[in-house]
Amino acid sequence: MNALSEPPSSAETPWRILPQGDRCLIISFGDRIDAAIGRTCLAAARKLRDARLPGVTDVVPSFVAVAVHYRPDGLGNGPTCASLTARIGALLADGVTADALDGRQIDVPVCYGGEHGPDLPDVARAAGVTPDDIIALHSQPRSMVFMLGFAPGHAYLGVHDEKLNIPRRPSPRTAVPTGAVAVANRQTVIYPNRLPGGWNIIGATPLTLFDPAREPASLLQPGDSVRFVPISPQEFDRIREARP
Repeated sequence: MNALSEPPSSAETPWRILPQGDRCLIISFGDRIDAAIGRTCLAAARKLRDARLPGVTDVVPSFVAVAVHYRPDGLGNGPTCASLTARIGALLADGVTADALDGRQIDVPVCYGGEHGPDLPDVARAAGVTPDDIIALHSQPRSMVFMLGFAPGHAYLGVHDEKLNIPRRPSPRTAVPTGAVAVANRQTVIYPNRLPGGWNIIGATPLTLFDPAREPASLLQPGDSVRFVPISPQEFDRIREARP
């Protein structure tokens, strides 16, 4: 089932606001990875950014929560934890309408299997299907970008079919190649550069995921809808060589 096909919720959404150290508040909207909760986090983050609350330095959505970073009231000209909590509570008191899928729709070419996807056979065996079935399950429905994290431009996408509810590798790799497309726990990550990682690599994209000289620097943004498009190794090389 494609979780992204479900309509957004417009009902009042409960939340909890908890301090995370002395410079951050966490607004929690749930405890599971779910497209509707993810869209609610995106909507809440946008609402808080638009409010331009004094002292707030950054608003960061994730799968189930929104982090609000702020400068503490050390010199009398910034918010306290209590005052900021009250301001946020007042802003969200009328409810948060989950974002519809109105973000960008982006096609991401992926060369599956072989040297680009060394874990594809293992993922297929764990799921009890063929490698071609895994490619179809991964590429046919669109996937939502829930958040960026771990490294600049490192996107987390989902939620995939239950057959892709595969655990991470028992031993992580010390170096995962740039552009690797990997799955675990019904999610996908795309490595923007060479990084350590323990997800199951099923393919790679020739696209540049993060470029500081580009605006925005990250190719994928939270709320984007991504379609993975299978390509051949020859097409992979052609696209990579054509990059500026």
